[in-house]
Amino acid sequence: MRQKPVIIVNFKVYSESIGENAVRLAKVCEKVSIETGTDIRVAVGATDIHEVSESVSIPVYSEHVDEYPLGKHTGSILPEMVKTAGATGTLINHSEHKVPLGKLEECIERSRNLGLVTVACAENVEEEQAILGFKSKPDFLAIEPPELIGGDISVSSARPELITQSVAAAGKTRGVRLLVGAGIKTLADVETALRLGADGVLIASGIDLASDPEKALKEIIPS
Repeated sequence: MRQKPVIIVNFKVYSESIGENAVRLAKVCEKVSIETGTDIRVAVGATDIHEVSESVSIPVYSEHVDEYPLGKHTGSILPEMVKTAGATGTLINHSEHKVPLGKLEECIERSRNLGLVTVACAENVEEEQAILGFKSKPDFLAIEPPELIGGDISVSSARPELITQSVAAAGKTRGVRLLVGAGIKTLADVETALRLGADGVLIASGIDLASDPEKALKEIIPS
């Protein structure tokens, strides 16, 4: 039997994946998770965390948290806020919403102290190695070259060597699981990532913007 991946569907802020659509899409992800026995998790916008977490049983993550402490930081999204809203984890340092590297470890530590699962994103192996050098390490490290995010060519097909290098770096760090993202859309993309040693994938537009998200999600899960 082929390995089933951890799949985190990042909703981003498409019209198809916010508000009522976020709930609808999360329910699709939950349905596929139950039917296939696959570990599917969703990362949703901060304003949708509460309603989505009340609507599904699968893990609901925040798409981002800021590095600031509690206090006078108007408009910030803090780990304490997403935890209160119902999130069980969070993405941190996605290439579309970076956290200064000097503050990233603090952000990971605060999130983990609250019981949040942390998924730290890295753009390349150098950034990955810097994150893996932290005393407070994330639960997941997601490697995503930004130039391939949202495109038609996946990291699995365009840069498989990056997956191999990332797996090698993460393999030396106990307790950190590796995810692969950027352009992941097909079963072949997922199977290549798993074959090269990744634990799963971080996917967005391939599901968020699909005309049939349920079908698209089922099609990328190894049987």
